[in-house]
Amino acid sequence: MIALITGGANGIGAAVARRLAADGAKIVIADVDDAAGRPLAAEIGGAYVRCDVSSLPDNEAAVAAAVTAYGGLDLAFLNAGVTSGCGLGEDFDLARYRRAMGVNLDGVVFGAHAALPALTRSRGTIVATASMAGVVGVPADPIYAANKHAVVGLVRSLAEQLAPAGVRVQGLCPSFADTAILGEHRELLSELGFPILPVSEVVEAFLRLLEGDGTGECWFVIPGRESQPFVFRRAPGPR
Repeated sequence: MIALITGGANGIGAAVARRLAADGAKIVIADVDDAAGRPLAAEIGGAYVRCDVSSLPDNEAAVAAAVTAYGGLDLAFLNAGVTSGCGLGEDFDLARYRRAMGVNLDGVVFGAHAALPALTRSRGTIVATASMAGVVGVPADPIYAANKHAVVGLVRSLAEQLAPAGVRVQGLCPSFADTAILGEHRELLSELGFPILPVSEVVEAFLRLLEGDGTGECWFVIPGRESQPFVFRRAPGPR
């Protein structure tokens, strides 16, 4: 397997990179964190490319790096993500809003667009990291919920479109995982007694959805529950 992992220098991306590499996959880590990404790539015998996922040319360059280094691409794990850091009231900040939408939504759209030619040739797979924030409301960060809901909608819609080409599209929807993205929310979650998800459980869910044959699924990963595709209710049709 040849895999491209965006946001692969840390957290869930890094853990998946290590696991796939241990199973023999060739990994290209794409990130803006050179200090963490380069040594990780060296550790797992992979390649590193600096990639701002909010830039279409950077995504295209990352895919090209994988194809050049290893001859193709089987998996695009579009995982990079950030919180917004602002709301819609007096704390609204246009630059923070653009950054959150650029990384969390554009990063998936641009990554999928850039990877599609190579994945069509290999009949490969796209996995996008959404969040439980993509299926429930998040009053603490409505902008984050908005872009993650968009990722869920993209996964469900794109999967049907790409099925005839043999390309699968899956979504990964973890709860609050033990990564740096928790930031200041970590202490609050601890005070509330809300369990934080070990990254290892997210990796196991990722492997299960990857090994299956489904497409257009959004797998929830929640402490104390067996991960599986979230069941969406059918919308009411016209009378």
